Amino acid sequence: MRDVDVVVIGAGQAGLSGAYHLRRVGLRPDVGFVVLDHAPGPGGAWQFRWPSLTYGRVHGMHALPGMELTGADEGRPSSEVIGEYFTRYEDAFGLRVHRPVHVRAVREGARGRLRVETSEGAYAARALINATGTWDRPFWPHYPGQETFRGRQLHTAQYPGPEAFAGQRVVVVGGGASGTQHLMEIAEVAAGTTWVTRRPPVFREGPFGEAQGRAAVALVEERVRKGLPPRSVVSVTGLPLNDAIRRAREQGVLDRVPMFDRITPEGVAWDDGRAVEADVILWATGFRAAIDHLAPLKLREPGGGIAVEGTRSVRDERVHLVGYGPSASTIGANRAGRAAVREIMRLLDHGPAAESSGDPLPPDEAAGDLAAVPG
Repeated sequence: MRDVDVVVIGAGQAGLSGAYHLRRVGLRPDVGFVVLDHAPGPGGAWQFRWPSLTYGRVHGMHALPGMELTGADEGRPSSEVIGEYFTRYEDAFGLRVHRPVHVRAVREGARGRLRVETSEGAYAARALINATGTWDRPFWPHYPGQETFRGRQLHTAQYPGPEAFAGQRVVVVGGGASGTQHLMEIAEVAAGTTWVTRRPPVFREGPFGEAQGRAAVALVEERVRKGLPPRSVVSVTGLPLNDAIRRAREQGVLDRVPMFDRITPEGVAWDDGRAVEADVILWATGFRAAIDHLAPLKLREPGGGIAVEGTRSVRDERVHLVGYGPSASTIGANRAGRAAVREIMRLLDHGPAAESSGDPLPPDEAAGDLAAVPG
């Protein structure tokens, strides 16, 4: 059992932001705090994105605190660009991320500490930053007959790029950003595509400014404050109506049909007699928060989610969720990482434990010079 002030679970945008701010207040990696990440390398969920998602097509990537991402080739896969950026970031600030480490459970420990049980042993922590995101929990809806389908079913988390669907008949399920991106790519090579969603998609015209952003975040924040499962910020903003989407609508690619009622061996069918034959069903149906390891702490509310005030769990002030609900965007994760550390330091008697003091980071202005590090 190793004692630390803070355990950070996850080394995506949210986890690295939290780790950066822990360093800035004087906690030392592997002494005052530890960062645990189950992924094989740096890059968070970005390292698993499909090759056709180039950096130039990334929606709203915001730089990590203290180090800008500049000069990136927009034609390169985002998995490579952001993976390399996260690698430089971890090295520049000496965050010493432990990987691959699987966190099995977080439960009540001795002396008022949290016991974090992992594949590399157990930690006793005074506080926890949970930054596990959603990528590890793809949501697969179930429909009657699903197990009889003779074709292939896969989720966005397994999407290999459009080439894998050449000459095939593909049903794409889901009205979010991933579903529309997949559909527009696949339509160029597939024998035929069908777009199915539970609700009519909402396309957003015009600029999306700060006021609209605050309103969208407030809607998500209200849900998590009530202990309801969070919705993504994108789900309440609608889909931006850009030139690519306009062309796809004109070409009939984004002609949406209502959700089917059942799956057949040959495809999908509706109760009114309609049917579509398919070789592939692609479920672009989103993700859920990866928080099962927190179950022993009994943080969930009757509504199914964890009630959060700011980043702090309402049921346990030692636990902070960063990148959850309203902070599930890159800029939101940055801000939430700083806010979580501020509250944690108050919990730890307004400062780091004596054994964790020292080794502070330089001010933000000096850290910003690291943006010049070549890729």
